[in-house]
Amino acid sequence: MSVSFCGLELEHPIINGSGTFDAIAARRVFGDALIGSFPFAAFVSKTVTVEPRHGNPPPRLWELPGGLINSIGLPNKGIERFLAEDIPQLAVLPVPLIVNVMGFSRDQVAELVSALDEPEEVAAIELNVSCPNVETGLEMGADPWEISRLLERVRPLTAKALIVKLTPNAGDVPAVARAAEEAGASAVSLINTLRGMALDPLSGEPWLGGTTGGVSGAAVRPVALAQVRDVAGSVDIPVVGMGGVQSGRDALDLMRAGADLVAVGTETFRDPVAAVRIASELDSLLAKSGD
Repeated sequence: MSVSFCGLELEHPIINGSGTFDAIAARRVFGDALIGSFPFAAFVSKTVTVEPRHGNPPPRLWELPGGLINSIGLPNKGIERFLAEDIPQLAVLPVPLIVNVMGFSRDQVAELVSALDEPEEVAAIELNVSCPNVETGLEMGADPWEISRLLERVRPLTAKALIVKLTPNAGDVPAVARAAEEAGASAVSLINTLRGMALDPLSGEPWLGGTTGGVSGAAVRPVALAQVRDVAGSVDIPVVGMGGVQSGRDALDLMRAGADLVAVGTETFRDPVAAVRIASELDSLLAKSGD
């Protein structure tokens, strides 16, 4: 099941969704056993921002019959401490490292990309564009013009692969994907979470500390399939598909819709090594189908 992706040779097509697997914490628990049997073919970091973030106030999670709503709020150390403290620990992983970043302006994203260009441990950079540009008020990933301006600003700053993580909340997701491709994106990934809310059953007030959050898990799988198919049919660059993957069959469905790689996210909260099972199931299905 080996696959080439943006110049990276991966053992199989299953990776993690950003922010859904803490490799540093997992190694503290499992030690070198984690290194010997790492569940993903590449590791995507949680989102890194320029300055440290505490994230949203609790409660941060609401369980759904078909997934989760999370309102984590991107807590992280900031780029300076990430480079000094996390990169050396992530460098020991036996798979390529993809660092996910988010900025609130083109200049912030440029600062992040520039900082990650030098470390040889970083194989690729994923741009989380599901945030508003403070200069325009527009969500970067929802507007083709915004995504073009962003890529034009940051593409010259690195020769590393730039993966644009698309928001599902755009009016025309394929148009945004095409704009990203034309401006120099190496690949796109989708879908990110869908905006949702949960109410406290007693008070009737919003349960989550951030009021709304991102819906993920099996409930979003049909949306992911539709958007991956639409985007894959609109661009020539690789596509990373994600959204509700719980089994090898789910992964195969996304690949048949056009995904080159498949990311597993919410399922790892239930089973931290679900990717091992999913990759094995996918291998068996591919062998039987001849795909």
